[in-house]
Amino acid sequence: MASQARVASRAVVERNYAILPPEGIPESVLPEWTATAARVLTAPAMGAEFVEYLLDLAATGGSKQTLGPQIEAFFYVLEGRARLELGGKAHDLAPGGFAYLSPGSKFTLGATAGPARLLWLKKRYQPVAGHAPSDRIGNERDILGEPFMDIKALLLKHLLPDTADYDLAMNIFTFPPGYSLPMTETHIMEHGLYFLQGQGDYYLGDTWREVQAGDFIWMGPYCPQGFLATGSEPARYIYYKNVNRDVEL
Repeated sequence: MASQARVASRAVVERNYAILPPEGIPESVLPEWTATAARVLTAPAMGAEFVEYLLDLAATGGSKQTLGPQIEAFFYVLEGRARLELGGKAHDLAPGGFAYLSPGSKFTLGATAGPARLLWLKKRYQPVAGHAPSDRIGNERDILGEPFMDIKALLLKHLLPDTADYDLAMNIFTFPPGYSLPMTETHIMEHGLYFLQGQGDYYLGDTWREVQAGDFIWMGPYCPQGFLATGSEPARYIYYKNVNRDVEL
């Protein structure tokens, strides 16, 4: 008779937030990607208005595809190296490298010099008269962190311009051990948050929960939220939020 055991999980899925540790997310296969293991971190099935994946590309892994005419995308390299061909130009992306792809973009992306791990976010672009986004390529190491709410130790990096051309923000937040958000936030924006480094306690809804590097958090609109960095190293996470648009009725 096979032995049986109860396996505990840190995963939490509530009406307006979720915490997904990496060990509980099974691999999926996406037909547009070769030699790639995909994990769906969040999707409309969870209540989100965007999709975010964790992609593990083998040394030969990658994709060549065209985004839908209303679909925008964002890539962020976690590990390894990748080459992105976009708009007739090739871009080599090292860890910390990112790329925003405007709606309808044609692109080719593949791992180089071995396996690579990336985040991939897609959402429907909300157009507004007189504004249009453009493709952007960069690396977070080249972006200067700004103090958050005049707290010099809390550094926030904005990876995309905060203009009406863009309806999303992709930011990286760094908290030294013992530092926290100075308030409990409650707002209409939703988040897709991936922990890059360290650990801490995240306040979601009405409960504090432990989180660590590799965890993913989805926060829906008006979910009360806060964060306290614990441990011996700075806590860092990259997160998405929807911005710069009026509320549709």
